[in-house]
Order: sequence, then C-alpha cells, then structure tokens
Amino acid sequence: MWVLVTYDVSTDDAAGRRRLRHVAKVCESYGQRVQKSVFECTVTEMVYEKLKGRLLHIVDLKEDSIRFYKIPEERERRVEEFGVGHVIDFKGPLVV
Repeated sequence: MWVLVTYDVSTDDAAGRRRLRHVAKVCESYGQRVQKSVFECTVTEMVYEKLKGRLLHIVDLKEDSIRFYKIPEERERRVEEFGVGHVIDFKGPLVV
C-alpha cells in the first residue's frame, strides 16, 4: 500500500524542534521525503500500523498535527510531478 504522511510540528520551543527532527527521522526510515513535511511510503498494513504508532507516540496532539493518506492505487497512476525533487522509483533500476 502507498501512504502519504504529512505533518506540522510546532517548533516554538526546544521540545517541539526535537519532535520535528524525530518525526522526520522516523519517516525517513519508512519512505522518502517529497516535500519538507511530506513523505511517501510503500508499506504493508502491518508496517503501516507500526509507522503510525511510532509517529503518534512522538507528536504532541495538543500542539502538532499529522495526517496519513492511504492511497489504494499505484502512485504512478495518482500523482503528477512538476519541478525539482522527483521521486525515486524503488521498483525500477536504481543504477542507470
């Protein structure tokens, strides 16, 4: 399954800045960054639940927000990309 993870973490204090770094680090271990606070992840249902649990454990729901978009179809059929920062297709050849 393809999941889009988006977040907005309050960075008004040092604790918020730590949460922001921690959220990004966790997301990087499951997918790839496509914008500053947006990650695309290809995961199984079990891995998705683990990812969601880890992130919900980090964020402060009184100050931060996080969204998970579960996209049922292949990414290539749903997303149009323009500009810099194109996404890597991990199913295709990684060396050209």
